Amino acid sequence: MIGEKIKSLRTDKKMSISELAEKAGVAKSYLSSIERNIQINPSIQFIEKISKVLGVSVNELIRDKKKNEPEELDEEWLKIVQEAMESGVTKEQFKEYLEFNKWRSNRR
Repeated sequence: MIGEKIKSLRTDKKMSISELAEKAGVAKSYLSSIERNIQINPSIQFIEKISKVLGVSVNELIRDKKKNEPEELDEEWLKIVQEAMESGVTKEQFKEYLEFNKWRSNRR
């Protein structure tokens, strides 16, 4: 839930709830109710203010990431995929390589 994520990011940055509320220009009581999941649907304006102070994107704050969900592609992965495409590797060839690699890993 978004409240838990805000609280986690805030504590990671060693900020008090008062400090975050003040820097973001939001009511401390409202922020507290969000963090405790009493209020569960904050406005986009609230989320934008909080995300800016916490130094994360709005998407990162609102996204409900599952434990085993893969990370988003970073710049290096994007370059690798682009390079493979430019070199003529087809999707099918890439899938075959992945299947072979899984098979090889399972044999060890």
